[in-house]
Amino acid sequence: MNLQNRLDLLEKLGQYILEGNEQWETAVERASRQNGWFTTEFIDLAANRIATHFLAKDKLSAWASHYRIPSENPAPKNTGIIMAGNIPLVGFHDFLCVFISGHRQTIKLSSRDEILLKHLVERLYEWDAQTKELILFETMLKGCDAYIATGSNNSARYFDYYFKKYPHIIRRNRTSVAILTGNESAEELIKLADDVHEYFGMGCRNITKIYVPKDYDFLPLLNAFRKYHHFADHNKYRNNYDYQLAVLILNKQYYMTNESIILHENPSVFSPISQLNYEFYTDIASVEESLRNNGDIQAIAGIGHLPFGEAQQPSLTDYADGVDTLQFLLEL
Repeated sequence: MNLQNRLDLLEKLGQYILEGNEQWETAVERASRQNGWFTTEFIDLAANRIATHFLAKDKLSAWASHYRIPSENPAPKNTGIIMAGNIPLVGFHDFLCVFISGHRQTIKLSSRDEILLKHLVERLYEWDAQTKELILFETMLKGCDAYIATGSNNSARYFDYYFKKYPHIIRRNRTSVAILTGNESAEELIKLADDVHEYFGMGCRNITKIYVPKDYDFLPLLNAFRKYHHFADHNKYRNNYDYQLAVLILNKQYYMTNESIILHENPSVFSPISQLNYEFYTDIASVEESLRNNGDIQAIAGIGHLPFGEAQQPSLTDYADGVDTLQFLLEL
């Protein structure tokens, strides 16, 4: 299959998602029933962003042209992909990179997200039978030429051991943070609410900690976060909220809440579901320097960094962990 065929199929896949036909809606409903964290609202959000940010014709063509991808891959390799399942279709970008490169791929899906990508690939199978030779799904990965694996810090140690003899990309736990000045507008705070709450805060690009100046007024922030007050009615999220609140109360620790999210002063950049950590600063340059050297950080939002509201809207060239996946594949 040549490059233009692959580009045309990907563009058609984006159109299929945006059309929202009955087959796709059925797959969305099934995925939502399988995983309580995958609400139809957030599946639609993830899929529509993939369609508009990744699968638009002009963006795909510009991306492929930048890397000077040859029309035919003269020596296609089989790349094994172990996908995470923390947010809907979180492994789509890896799938896309391998497909656009002209390599074959064998995918091991997470049990938490095993419906959506399979459904989309089945559409590719229908439109062009050649894709069946390029994309396979397996429950175990063996005999691949290279590997891309995403998981926790613990699973990454196993991946490093098992795949050390092969070209590989291993991804670990990462998260994102925001630096506030105290001069943010109400609109910016609402956009920050999206960065914190989308996908229940479970993505590596979700903001899990904010840095605020001394004497920061949290009330406008808590009010902006009321956009997601309906999370209090989501059973899984509410259980996490109640648990984290109980822990803080029992330990007699200070916290703030708007009854759907907890703000807690904590040095960790990672925070549990339903909680947002914060830390005061007196010198913003020192904060930025410490974050620059922090390998746990995926993205930083705020003035001079990523605009608020765009943390969960990566482009084709926003590679996880800063590792250029497509370049890695083209060099196999």
